[in-house]
Amino acid sequence: MSMKKKAILLWCAFVVCLIATVVMWFVVDAQKIEYEEVKVSVVSAETKQLRNRSTGTHYNFYEVMVEYNGETYKLENPHNTYQYPEGTTVTAYLANNGRLFANIEGVSTSTPLAKVYFVCLFGSFGLLLVAAFCSGKAKEEKMD
Repeated sequence: MSMKKKAILLWCAFVVCLIATVVMWFVVDAQKIEYEEVKVSVVSAETKQLRNRSTGTHYNFYEVMVEYNGETYKLENPHNTYQYPEGTTVTAYLANNGRLFANIEGVSTSTPLAKVYFVCLFGSFGLLLVAAFCSGKAKEEKMD
C-alpha cells in the first residue's frame, strides 16, 4: 500500500475517532453518577515523591488511608495530604463499585464510559500525529 493511501486511511480514522471523542464527551457529561456522600476517619496520610532521574524533576503522589464501617480503604484521587490530618473525620464519596474517592470528579472519571472517552481522546491525538507524519512521508515520496 502506498504511503498516500495509508495517510488517507489514517486521516479518516482520525476523523472517526475525533467524532467518537466528541460524542463520548456528551455521553459522559450526561451520565448519572451514582455515589453516596459518607463520613470517613483518616487513618494515615502520606506524601510520596517520585524522582525522574533523567530530568531531575519530582512528582508527588498522595496516599491517604481512611476507615469506613470498620474497614480500611485507600482514598482515591486526593490532591494533597494537608486536608487529611490523622484521626479527623472528612467527607468522601462512595461509588457503586465500592471504591472511596476524595471528590466527585474522581467518581465520574472512574466509570467505564469515562474510560472509553479517554481512550478515544488519546487515540485521536495519536492518530493525528501518525496521520500528519504519514502525510509528510507521502509528500516526500511524491517529490522523489
